[in-house]
Amino acid sequence: MRARRMPRLLALLTAGALLVGCSAQAPSEVPAVDALVNLYDQTSGVWPTTGWWNSANALTALTNYMIDSGDHRYSWVLANTYAKKVNAEQRNFINPYIDDTGWWALAWIRAYDLTGDKRYLATARAGVDFMWRNHDDVCGGGLWWTTTHRYKNAIANELFVKAAAELATRLGDAGKPYLQQALSVWEWFDRSGMTNAGQLVGDGLDRMSCTSSGPVWTYNQGVVLGALVDLAKATGDGNYLDRARTFADASTRSEELHIDGVLTESCEKDGCDINGPSFKGIYVRNLGELNLALDDHPYSDYLLGQANIAHEHDRNTDDQYGLHWAGPVAYVSAASQQSAVDLLVAAQPVEDTADATQSSGSSP
Repeated sequence: MRARRMPRLLALLTAGALLVGCSAQAPSEVPAVDALVNLYDQTSGVWPTTGWWNSANALTALTNYMIDSGDHRYSWVLANTYAKKVNAEQRNFINPYIDDTGWWALAWIRAYDLTGDKRYLATARAGVDFMWRNHDDVCGGGLWWTTTHRYKNAIANELFVKAAAELATRLGDAGKPYLQQALSVWEWFDRSGMTNAGQLVGDGLDRMSCTSSGPVWTYNQGVVLGALVDLAKATGDGNYLDRARTFADASTRSEELHIDGVLTESCEKDGCDINGPSFKGIYVRNLGELNLALDDHPYSDYLLGQANIAHEHDRNTDDQYGLHWAGPVAYVSAASQQSAVDLLVAAQPVEDTADATQSSGSSP
């Protein structure tokens, strides 16, 4: 049955039951969200302590919080970012990096979900159309990472599947071509060889041999989950959720991705570059989407455990979170804060809508 995030009031009323039944409850997202917005620069319209694509993810994390909680205090951030950047150098949030364009397309789809503003959906559609124009038959199919067409990587293709499938569920008949494109890229991705025997996704394909190459990053394990959830929604085919569960079981149990049970990016020992601090948040955001879509919500304990560890060990007195969820607090940036917000939102309790309807006394 369908599930949704528990409304904040209901979550507060049942907090005692959660403590008794699970010995833990999800930390509040509100202080972390406030801290994320405090890092936002209203003049530039982005988060200046991180990169361009990371700002798209910060906006997505903020929007997901507002949709989930009903707390719309920060809707002005979406409007301000759009106004400041839609006609800027990277017009319509499109640039030569196909994955950057995908992140912004997803951000504006979520902004549309929150506000109903069709400008946001049109901007996302322009981005997805641009991404598709960088698709060809080299290595059997798929999208390139950049407009220079030198590398086909996992993230650009995962993002395209997710964004195109999301457009398909929002555009009615006009969305049918996007669904066909999403399905064709997924079918290529699934046979491309980017997934290893342990069901972990590598970074991309070697240009000469078209074989898997590059490190295993957490965000590549995450976006594929969200993409498959959106394909299941767009097609009504539950097999996509089964495939996503296989990926999620592998990544949540992977010793390569965890140290003492805590999700850890391989770059953390060196502090990561500007990109890495966003990765774990993207992973748990998409794992949370899968957890909501599955009847048994099998990843709730995992998400709750990670959230409580981060809240206990990776938070300063200003409610800012750093790179290392296991601590100590270090390398605080808008990207590390975005990851924390993604984690705290994903860890919030869920309930089945059918159960909620019955408990309220309403008819189906």
